[in-house]
Amino acid sequence: MAVKKLRPITPGQRFRIAPVFENISKDKPEKSLVRSLKSKGGRNNTGKMTVRNVGGGHKKKLREIDFKRDKFNIPATVKSIEYDPNRTARIALLYYADGEKKYILAPDGIKAGTVLLSGENIAPEVGNSLPLAKIPLGTIIHNIELKPGKGGAMARSAGTYAQLVAREGKYVTIKLPSGEMRLVLSSCYATVGTVSNSDHMNVRLGKAGRNRWLGKRPRVRGVAMNPVDHPMGGGEGRSSGGHPRSRNGLYAKGQKTRKPNKYSDNMIVTRRK
Repeated sequence: MAVKKLRPITPGQRFRIAPVFENISKDKPEKSLVRSLKSKGGRNNTGKMTVRNVGGGHKKKLREIDFKRDKFNIPATVKSIEYDPNRTARIALLYYADGEKKYILAPDGIKAGTVLLSGENIAPEVGNSLPLAKIPLGTIIHNIELKPGKGGAMARSAGTYAQLVAREGKYVTIKLPSGEMRLVLSSCYATVGTVSNSDHMNVRLGKAGRNRWLGKRPRVRGVAMNPVDHPMGGGEGRSSGGHPRSRNGLYAKGQKTRKPNKYSDNMIVTRRK
């Protein structure tokens, strides 16, 4: 996977670094796995805006992704690698031997024609899904479950991966992309390999309008607001006194926001850096 620098024939292309879609083998999604996605514009079920700076953007269709990989011991052939507008990673279309079709997160290194498996007694090869108890120590993994059977929840973004570093009793220790070391039940499933599209981090949009196409609206600094709108608003001229805060008064820089007594605290061996 790579990125390309465009010739600056327009102002928007001067600073743009664009993704290359060379490994994508199909441009239309599988109809049976697609459903409509209603744009919410940052509003909740009562119509109240609960997330700022969201709205507009190009229409998207939701591809239903199989994060569980629970079709055990049935070989699946990768039919195509596709683009998904709802996530940073690429997705892979699987044709199972029993005729079912499913989308999964595409691991780095697989291509059309690769045969994948999930189950307990299979080889820990790239793209295969196994319980953490059966994966060798030191293996690079992604799409890791937190609760058995619930589906992968960790290491799902483009280019991310975790590492299986230790095993003790019914738990394994995993080093997460953030640097955090965490205990996870060894009966939870994970997929071997790294998530595809690692060059996503190098993409530069080049112009504000491209952000609008993605559904992101302009963000106004708190200092530029009035006192009624933000704790940091108001003042004469360009004064920006006080401590950096969020709109609801919480400290914005350096303050820990995690709950002090979260239920999963005892699973964290080492906090992220």
